[in-house]
Amino acid sequence: MTAYLLERAWLGDRFADDVLVEVEAGRFTSVTPDSDPPRAIPVRGLVVPGLANTHSHAFHRALRGRTQRERGSFWTWRDQMYAVAARLDPDTYLALALATYREMAAAGITCVGEFHYLHHQPDGTPHADPNEMGLALVHAAREAGIRLTLLDTLYLSSGFGAPPEGAQARYSDGSVEAWLERVDGLVVEPHARVGAAVHSVRAVPREALDSVSGWVGDRPLHAHVSEQVAENDACLKAYGVTPTRLLADHGLLRPTTSLVHATHLSDDDIALIGGAGAYAAFCPTTERDLGDGIGPSRQLHDAGARMTLGSDSHAVIDPFEEMRAVELDERLATQQRGHWAAAELLTAATTDGHASLGWGDAGAIAVGRRADLVVIDPATPRTAGTGRDENTVVFAAAAEDVRRVMADGRWIVEDGDRAAIGRELDEAIGRIWT
Repeated sequence: MTAYLLERAWLGDRFADDVLVEVEAGRFTSVTPDSDPPRAIPVRGLVVPGLANTHSHAFHRALRGRTQRERGSFWTWRDQMYAVAARLDPDTYLALALATYREMAAAGITCVGEFHYLHHQPDGTPHADPNEMGLALVHAAREAGIRLTLLDTLYLSSGFGAPPEGAQARYSDGSVEAWLERVDGLVVEPHARVGAAVHSVRAVPREALDSVSGWVGDRPLHAHVSEQVAENDACLKAYGVTPTRLLADHGLLRPTTSLVHATHLSDDDIALIGGAGAYAAFCPTTERDLGDGIGPSRQLHDAGARMTLGSDSHAVIDPFEEMRAVELDERLATQQRGHWAAAELLTAATTDGHASLGWGDAGAIAVGRRADLVVIDPATPRTAGTGRDENTVVFAAAAEDVRRVMADGRWIVEDGDRAAIGRELDEAIGRIWT
């Protein structure tokens, strides 16, 4: 057992001073505010639970700074993303994912949901181990010290019945039955769990959705939904319903479902999502980078949905920026302030984020929960004088203000690690482009 005295810590509804936490076997065994023990190890700064990144495509990290140079749309950006996808093999994928997960850890992220669809070789031929690419992500997370939910993704079509094209060949298993067979053979380590993803309703034919519903059970299920108006229009043309209604009609809208982006929704869609108690995974820094639009975050919340946050394309890896962007985007859309309280956004990034990835025992500094801690410096040029409370965390702090990170009782990031992480990223991304 190891005892730490947290100078000022978030306990789910408030910050408290001098919080004594005892950690054993990677979990909190006691949490006591207003303590003054003689032998506890001091932890200075603002301390919050580990943050959850609920939507990641690790290989997109190679696109940062390269896809913002020209005009275009989501669809022209997608062509550039496909070009990177075609270059990756298990070794370069492992190196890039490891460096990217290390960057996440340094930003306070202790758990990631990896929306994984780079399954096969570039021409679509399976690897000797058909799950080799997915296992590269599992190994990368282990080396970075974070937990992983591998959201193994079903991808069968380039768009509403059309066969896969170009780089998409490596995404497809050919049939839902082949996908199920491959995923059933996926064995992961204790730091990882397997969930499922429907890439989108354009990439998974309607007739395959029932098979997904029958297999997924209580596993986390994620899906890109209504990121683009064009997706909605095509779904209405093909099936006569919206993407949300299509998923609901096939039993895929449930409390363990996360709808990623959920940007262009009808009132009926919002009522369906809220009524199911599903999650809406917003990725504001990616949604603004791609020009997707601003999703109805508060309407979803008020209807009964739970919000989580992801960094998606990794144009930015900064969970604090994702938190405040939800509120700031609502201000732009409505020309009013004060839609989301800091405590609500912190809950989205911690408790609800972990739960949506199947880690309901994480995301809080509480007895029995996994011992994850993120230590934020309250006296940087960004955070100094901001009140040393949840508003400091959400509306002032940045990833660079994180000084130390613990996951499952082990310190995985120390102050001064950033330079080495930068070098690892530079090397891994350089290998891909050259």
